[in-house]
Amino acid sequence: MKTVLAFDFGASSGRAIKALCDGSKITCEEIHRFDNIPLEADGHIYHDVEMIMAEVKKAIKKAGRVDSLAFDTWGVDYALLDENGDLLNPPYHYRDGRTSNAIEKAENILTADRLYSLTGNQIMSINTLFQLICDGSLNKADKLLFMPDLFSFLLCGEKVCEKTIASTSQMLSPETQDFSDEVLTAFSIDKKLFAPLTESASVIGDYEGIKVVSVAGHDTQCAVAAMPCADEKNAAFLSCGTWSLIGCELDKPVLSRESCELGLSNELGANGKINYLKNISGLWLIQETKRDYAKKGESYSYNELEQHARIAEPFRCFVDSDSPLLSAHGNLPDKIREYCKKTGQCVPESVGEIVRCIYESLALKYRLALEQISRCTGKSFDVLHLLGGGTKDGFLCQMTADSLGIPVISGPVEATALGNIILQLIALGELESVDCGRRIIAESEKLTRYIPESRLDWDNAYKKYIDIIK
Repeated sequence: MKTVLAFDFGASSGRAIKALCDGSKITCEEIHRFDNIPLEADGHIYHDVEMIMAEVKKAIKKAGRVDSLAFDTWGVDYALLDENGDLLNPPYHYRDGRTSNAIEKAENILTADRLYSLTGNQIMSINTLFQLICDGSLNKADKLLFMPDLFSFLLCGEKVCEKTIASTSQMLSPETQDFSDEVLTAFSIDKKLFAPLTESASVIGDYEGIKVVSVAGHDTQCAVAAMPCADEKNAAFLSCGTWSLIGCELDKPVLSRESCELGLSNELGANGKINYLKNISGLWLIQETKRDYAKKGESYSYNELEQHARIAEPFRCFVDSDSPLLSAHGNLPDKIREYCKKTGQCVPESVGEIVRCIYESLALKYRLALEQISRCTGKSFDVLHLLGGGTKDGFLCQMTADSLGIPVISGPVEATALGNIILQLIALGELESVDCGRRIIAESEKLTRYIPESRLDWDNAYKKYIDIIK
């Protein structure tokens, strides 16, 4: 019987989950949670590493005796260290505006098509490579650590580069599972900048008698590791939180020009598979809307927002959740109204109309993304596993089933933490494989099945949606 501590950090919050495994069941308890509020200084946005590590120490103290601990975080962000292992500066937040023209700069060196064929990553300005192009401290750095590896290093002193988080960087080849020499040479990045590549589920060090484990550092890959579908061949997944990542597991990457043009990504999974997926701005749109209304003195719980959306008229207006207009903080309801006005749609006014527009637009974007994935892989899907915080939103779950026309199995809500946990248990020798962990999760976690309804309405809405976002 082993006890482990999973640190699951998102770009807006962090928490620590203590878990006990008896070989057939995993029992979890959240023991600590904190807001991960970025630092803003000199016109830039940074991660507050000192604050985060103080919260980590608090959580370890609260946890008491545990056998191991591990970190998973959001992707793409990194820290630069000097020869003494000290931070050169606070790590930049991926929403920092310095990368707005980075893709154009990069294409003067390597075309987007070539970059994609070498790395398999969707071309996004937030990707690590594009951040590095804009980082004036790069030439002073001795080592680069991705965020989960940074937190591990600050505890145990060991520098590693876990593969799943590295696969979000636009620098790692999904075929060789090593950094691309062509990419690094083209952008004058020394391979020595990176710590040794490490597999998921590896013990890397020790902190006060606790084993420090490198799990799937990218939270999406932890969530997918917890997908309760060990034996399903035609399952898709949707990791639904601040970001929505929808995709499937493959044996080999898809590096075609069409895949590049459609913005699909190949990331490494904790089980050695390729997670072929689409990054979509997700529940951040709801979170930001809630914050904006609160600033105006209208405070709503997430349940209240859902209830307002339920009674709003359906299919009045849609937005592309990934439109640059909607990507920055502040005044999101007004930006949605502006988008709808520019595209000749009904303009949503009430809070319910705004939130319903977001929900329906997300469900329709999921349908578009899964159709694109089917086209590039030749696979058809008969079920979608919806994982993470979005599972608590039954309205969105049902909309997703209706939009896709296939059953949606919702759960586990703590998918990311559970993936972190089962990978620690594999590293400790308590579980044999990811599939073994998935079976335990499928048997012990609460799952809800949503069956598609009202297909005609959604088919008509989808045609309208496609015309609007072209």
